[in-house]
Amino acid sequence: MRDKVMGRWSTYEPFYVELSGKKVADIVVTNHAKNRWANRVSGVGHSVEYICDYIWKRLKEKRIRPYYRNSSDVFVVDEDLVMVAEFALSGDVTDISGNPLHKMIIVTFLGRMSETIELRDLKTRSEEHTSELQ
Repeated sequence: MRDKVMGRWSTYEPFYVELSGKKVADIVVTNHAKNRWANRVSGVGHSVEYICDYIWKRLKEKRIRPYYRNSSDVFVVDEDLVMVAEFALSGDVTDISGNPLHKMIIVTFLGRMSETIELRDLKTRSEEHTSELQ
């Protein structure tokens, strides 16, 4: 899910987006995540390409962030949609400096906080527990 168009000829534009310390260059959607998208997010079965495009655009616009403060696998999109993702090295692909790039593997979509009150409660309880420990 990399951008194919460059703004100007002979200009380097990165084809990855940083998220939680990872340089994401590709997105993989599991079959389970695709099914959950249809059941819990859109109500309609969309293609994997559609879901990847949706996530990629939000990654570029920095509209995806960790759900919990120290979370490395649960993310919230547009302050509403909660998803679980893992990261894996993207083979021998590197950035211009030789640093490894990652693929983001979307494991599942948990749902929208605006529709599922349990997701909001879970986050609130986690934040309260974290502040008690400090």
